[in-house]
Amino acid sequence: MRKLIVQQWVTVDNIAAEEDGGLGFVSVDPFSEKSDPAFKENVMGFIDSVDTMLLGANTYNQSKGYWPYAEDQGEYGKKLNSLTKFVASTKLAEAPWGGFPAATVTSDPAATIRDLKKQDGKDIWLWGSLTLMRSLMAAGLVDEVRMMVCPTARGKGTHVFDDRQDLQLIEATGFGNGLAILRYGINN
Repeated sequence: MRKLIVQQWVTVDNIAAEEDGGLGFVSVDPFSEKSDPAFKENVMGFIDSVDTMLLGANTYNQSKGYWPYAEDQGEYGKKLNSLTKFVASTKLAEAPWGGFPAATVTSDPAATIRDLKKQDGKDIWLWGSLTLMRSLMAAGLVDEVRMMVCPTARGKGTHVFDDRQDLQLIEATGFGNGLAILRYGINN
C-alpha cells in the first residue's frame, strides 16, 4: 500500500512557518552546483520515491507562480513539475500548473488520499500545508513525517505539531550543510 509522507522544512525548535508565514529560515539551496552532494542525493532519492503530490490551497497559491517556471531547479524541478498533483480546496475550481498538467482540485482530501492509497503507484507526498497535514493526521492517513531541520531557531512562529503526537524514529541523517533530515513514523 502506498504511504502518505509529509515533508516540512523546520527549525530546530519545531517552527515550520515564521510569524509572517514565511520560510526565511531555509538557508540552503539543495539543488544548485554548490549543494552538499549527500543532501542533494537524499532529496533526489525522495522525489524519485513519490509520483503524486498533495498541496493545500495556500501552499498551491505560493508555489504556482514559481515552481512551474523554475528552470534553475534543474532535474529536481523537472521531476517535481512532472508529479501528479492534487490541491485541497473548497474554493478553487481549477489549479493550473504552468505548462504542465493542472492539479486536480479535491474538496475532500481525506477521501482522495484513501482512494490513492488503494491504487498502485509510488508514495504520495504532502508538501507543507500545515492545516491539511493536521487534518490528515487526525484522520489517521499520514504514515510518515519527514522534517528537514535547518540549523537555526526562531522562538516564535507556527509549530509543526500543535498538540501531542507519538512518533517513531525511522531515520536521522545529518549533512555537511548543517541540515538534518528526521524521518518519523506516525503511531495511529
